[in-house]
Amino acid sequence: MAPLSKVALVAFGAINGANAWGVLGHATVAYVAQNYASSDTASWAQGVLGDTSSSYLANIASWADQYRLTKAGKWSAPLHFIDAEDNPPSSCNVNYERDCGSSGCSISAIANYTQRAGDGRLSSDHIAEALKFLVHFLGDVTQPLHDEAYEVGGNYIDVTFNGYSDNLHADWDTYMPEQLIGGDTLSDAQSWANTLISEITSGSYKSQAASWIEGDTISDTITTATRWASDANAFVCTVVMPNGAAALQTGDLYPTYYNSVIGTIELQIAKGGYRLGNWLNLIYNSDIAKRDLESFVKENQDSTFPELLGRDVLPEPRPLSRAKLARAAMGEACCRSEKRDHVH
Repeated sequence: MAPLSKVALVAFGAINGANAWGVLGHATVAYVAQNYASSDTASWAQGVLGDTSSSYLANIASWADQYRLTKAGKWSAPLHFIDAEDNPPSSCNVNYERDCGSSGCSISAIANYTQRAGDGRLSSDHIAEALKFLVHFLGDVTQPLHDEAYEVGGNYIDVTFNGYSDNLHADWDTYMPEQLIGGDTLSDAQSWANTLISEITSGSYKSQAASWIEGDTISDTITTATRWASDANAFVCTVVMPNGAAALQTGDLYPTYYNSVIGTIELQIAKGGYRLGNWLNLIYNSDIAKRDLESFVKENQDSTFPELLGRDVLPEPRPLSRAKLARAAMGEACCRSEKRDHVH
């Protein structure tokens, strides 16, 4: 079986707004992760979330997007991206010290909430919050434009896709994945995940999957998450805008551009899910499984609690660059919301 992008295009369904991979992409990442979470990890996560259903991660996969749009959650908006101040298409790279802003970024958030998810001294609500953030941010970091500063992650590259005016970021987040699948329900996500799982297990991704998690360790989360971001960011130069942004602003991105990138979108969704499943297993095996051991309790009972907002893992403050000023002008949001009614 091949990924759906290699088989056929599915009719476009109704689409609502951009949510960083969109509801469809994040739920698909979650379903793939559920397949690779161990039974012990799954039992732990279900208990933390109070959800024993077969969609326990998918049900909360977009919670962080909903939360960032509330008054209480506005502070979390910068955690959905890292603005790599590189120079696509000639140069693509992520540097944590250079690129992570003073309000945090996806990499610092993954480091912080990895600590918090495994810390049994925290309240059940705080552990559940950490898990919900992790499920989302491990999806975000695989979207190439969530790891790119150019034109505020492509939010200000105005393009036309399938006859509609929008922006490149929204197309990658939402419209191109839903062009492929034709909807954004949990059922759609489960179906897509099953296809990707088949590719990982016995198809075109089988030989690659081990490399997606090679070297991943929760003992050095910053390095691990930076590697994930760098892997995705490289596609900005090679796939997202190999000939520069201007080349994408003449004509419609559908179908030629869409056909050239949809395989990468599927690959990145598969990576996100596979990594998330492995990451939750690492957290469980390293922290949760040994929590009842007397030696572990003694070693950790006097240690410092992880800082709530993750400021302890941020790089040293730097003067605001032009890219950081541009992001601030957008209110630190990750995405320009594009709401369109598609009736075909």
